[in-house]
Amino acid sequence: MRDTLNDIGLPVFAIAAALLLFGLLMGLAGASPVEVWALLFKGAFGDWFSWQNTLQRAAPLMLTALCVAIPARAGLVIIGGEGAVVLGGLACAALPYVLPLPDNAAGTALVCAAGAAAGALWIALAGWLRQFRGINETISSLLLAYIAIGLFKHLVEGPLRDPASLNKPSTYTLSEGMRIGGIGGSDVHWGLALGVLACIGLGLWLRWTASGFSVRVVGGNPRTAQLVGLPASKLVLLACGLGGASAGLAGAVEVAAVHTSANASLIAGYGYAGILVSFIARHNPLAIIPVAILFGGFGAAGSLLQRRLGLPDASVQVLQGIAFVLILASEALRDVDWKALPAKLSRPPAPNPASASALPAAMQEAAAPAAPGRPPPVSGAPGVGAIVQPAINKGALS
Repeated sequence: MRDTLNDIGLPVFAIAAALLLFGLLMGLAGASPVEVWALLFKGAFGDWFSWQNTLQRAAPLMLTALCVAIPARAGLVIIGGEGAVVLGGLACAALPYVLPLPDNAAGTALVCAAGAAAGALWIALAGWLRQFRGINETISSLLLAYIAIGLFKHLVEGPLRDPASLNKPSTYTLSEGMRIGGIGGSDVHWGLALGVLACIGLGLWLRWTASGFSVRVVGGNPRTAQLVGLPASKLVLLACGLGGASAGLAGAVEVAAVHTSANASLIAGYGYAGILVSFIARHNPLAIIPVAILFGGFGAAGSLLQRRLGLPDASVQVLQGIAFVLILASEALRDVDWKALPAKLSRPPAPNPASASALPAAMQEAAAPAAPGRPPPVSGAPGVGAIVQPAINKGALS
C-alpha cells in the first residue's frame, strides 16, 4: 500500500511543483502565473481541437516512453530513443525505394514493420555492447542516437532526396494508400491506437508471461537470475529490441500519418521527451498512457502561450526540464516513513554514550594533583590532556 501511494503521490507532487515553479519563472518574465496555468490547460484540454492536438502528440510519446521503460525493467537505462525514432521513420520512407509495395493497408503494415525493425536493431545494439563488451548502455545509446541522426541527414539530403524538395530536403512522399488516416475523420490518427495497444500489450507481457517475468527478475536481481539459470543476455537483448521497436514504430507512424515523408521535422525530440514520460510513469507501460497524454497536452499548449502571452513556443520545454529534475529528486523521498516523521522530528536527540563516559574521566584527570617532575595536565576540552600529555612526555624523554 505504501509503495502504491509513493508511486502515485511522488510523481503527482513533482508535476505540481514543476507547474508552480514554471508559473513563477514566467511571472519573472512578465506574465501572470495564473494566466499561464490557465492557458496551459486550456491549450491542452480546453476544447475538441485542443484534445485532438494533444492526442496527436501523445501517440509518439507513448511509443518512445516504452523504449525507456521496457529496457529499464531489465535493469538498463536507455536514453537514445531519438535515434530509433529517426531511423524508424527513415526505414518507413525508404522501403518503397527498394520493394514494390501494395497501395493499401498491407503496404502500411509493411512500412510500419520496417520502421519497428530498424528501431529494434538500433537499440539492441546498445544492449549487445553492454552485455558482451561491457560498455555502459546509457552512454552508448545516447552516442548511437547522434550517429543515427547524422546518418538520417546524410541519406535524406543525399541518396534518398526527392529532387522536388528544394528548400526542405526530404524523401519521396508515401502514396496515399500507404498513409495512416484519422480516427473517425478527426485529426487524431490511428497511431494513437497503436501506442495504446503497445502499452497495454507490453504491460500484460511483463505481468503475465514467463518471459516478461524473467525480464523483471534479471532487472530486479541479476544474482538470482544467474543462480536460477536465466539467459540474462538474451533477455536483455529482447527487452532492448522491444523497446527499440516501439520507438522505431513511433518514427514510422510520424512519417505515415503526419509528415508523409522523411525530413528534418522528424527530429522533434520525441525520443528525449519519452525519457521524462517513462520516469514519471515509473517505467510502468500502463501508467505511460495518461502521462503521455498529459505531456502531449503541455506540448500542444505551447503555441497558445506564444499567441496570447508572447512567450516562446519552446517555453514548455522548460516545464518538461523542471519536471524531469523534480521527479529524479523525488526518488530521495521514496523510503521516507511519513507517518513516523513527526514523531522523529519532535523526539529530543539521544545523548552520545561515548562522550558521556569520557567526561568523568577527563574531569578526574583535570582534578588530579600533578606528580613531582610531571607537567600539570592541560586544561580545555574534554580529552585534550590525554592527547597532548604523551607528546610532552615523549619530548622530555628525547
